Amino acid sequence: MVQIEDIRAAFVARLKKALSAHGIDQWGAGARLAEIAKVTPKASSKWLNGESMPGPAKMQAIANALGVKIEWLQHGSGVDPALTRIPDEDPAGAQAKSAADIVREMLTKQGKGLSEDARRRLLAVAEADEGGGTIEIDYYRPGVMGDEVWIAHYDVRAAMGGGQIPHDYPEMLQDVRVSPQHLREMGVEFKEHFHLKMVTGWGQSMAPTIKHRDPLLVDISIREFAGDGIYMFSWEGHLYIKRLQWLGDEQINMLSDNPRHPPQTIRAEDTYIQARVLLVWNANLV
Repeated sequence: MVQIEDIRAAFVARLKKALSAHGIDQWGAGARLAEIAKVTPKASSKWLNGESMPGPAKMQAIANALGVKIEWLQHGSGVDPALTRIPDEDPAGAQAKSAADIVREMLTKQGKGLSEDARRRLLAVAEADEGGGTIEIDYYRPGVMGDEVWIAHYDVRAAMGGGQIPHDYPEMLQDVRVSPQHLREMGVEFKEHFHLKMVTGWGQSMAPTIKHRDPLLVDISIREFAGDGIYMFSWEGHLYIKRLQWLGDEQINMLSDNPRHPPQTIRAEDTYIQARVLLVWNANLV
């Protein structure tokens, strides 16, 4: 009797072969699958690890993107198409490719030094050559994989008022895909993208800078006071997002941007900084 584990293992082998035929190695496979099927990297990694298989709609999307038959991807039926699609080894196949296809491959392999706008324009010119000369640029098309990373969104309601009791083990709610290069161009300063997380502000005391339920980009590598700014911190067992200002003599001024909330002086030794707020997700730099 065929076991489900064997079915999944055979599917993984075919999937990796099809990805490899498109020049996608094991390091980029998870991200590429996530983009194709519009799922999180966690879900795509389960497919690659043989823990689960995509449903029919996701399977069809993967098959279409990789240029294989869904029957072959699911069951191995028919001729192995991945063996006939090895890039740069089939001159006849290369001649059959459209200009846009060739440009896409070049951008994927060699275009990481180009800006997002330059990549879009190059692709638009190639597509216009096929379609009669009208250039239409889709500014909503996602960027080339490799320039985007996934940032975890945690269920930690940091209060901008009376304080929230933090969870011991915050659970991840969702991922946000962003371009670190674009963040830096916006003026967001950070060392490593894996130090960035998303949290949600709660309350009105930091309005208008931060409004109730605004998503916030924070750097969790900053665990000590590093100059005046907005921080996420614990004080007296509660979690806050406030503006902190050093007063000297181990004292910190806890400030609210909303004038109806008066400032408060707290001791540095009682303040446990968890992260520094870098960006409000409405594009307000802090």
